Amino acid sequence: MKQFKDPEFMGQFIDRYKDMRNLWEVKNPLYRNKPARKASLEKLLQFVKTQVPNADIEFVDKKIGSLRSMYRKELNKVQASMKSGASAKDVYVPSLWYYNRMRFLEDQIEARESLFTLPSTLPLTPAFEDQPGPSILEEFEEPSWSQEDLRQDEALECGSQEEAG
Repeated sequence: MKQFKDPEFMGQFIDRYKDMRNLWEVKNPLYRNKPARKASLEKLLQFVKTQVPNADIEFVDKKIGSLRSMYRKELNKVQASMKSGASAKDVYVPSLWYYNRMRFLEDQIEARESLFTLPSTLPLTPAFEDQPGPSILEEFEEPSWSQEDLRQDEALECGSQEEAG
């Protein structure tokens, strides 16, 4: 698969991938259209087969995933160095040779907002007020133990200790 790693070939592959917006642009109307995506992948496959004759769609899909993953790692390093309060000269410089070619993905890869929706404090009223039965917030009465109950418990404990001994 060394043929695929040729910088000139990879550059052309990335440019073709960039032109097929339905493969990477989430807001593209054809992004979720499986037949359209498959057709685009087939076009990329035909190009890849010029260098890797035994390639298939799965191979192309994995290569795209690998390129995106490497780009995302470099992008995260750049963004982390910017957030750390570093000066302009201390901002991470990507070492990935095709980083600038993949910049079209930058706004597609941003982390999603968290879906954590629980309130920071729990409400003081029960969630199901209209249901019959006692509220879970109502005080409950602890059982009261008589002296006789306690003596019986102690006697049982002593008996079981003697048997074990």
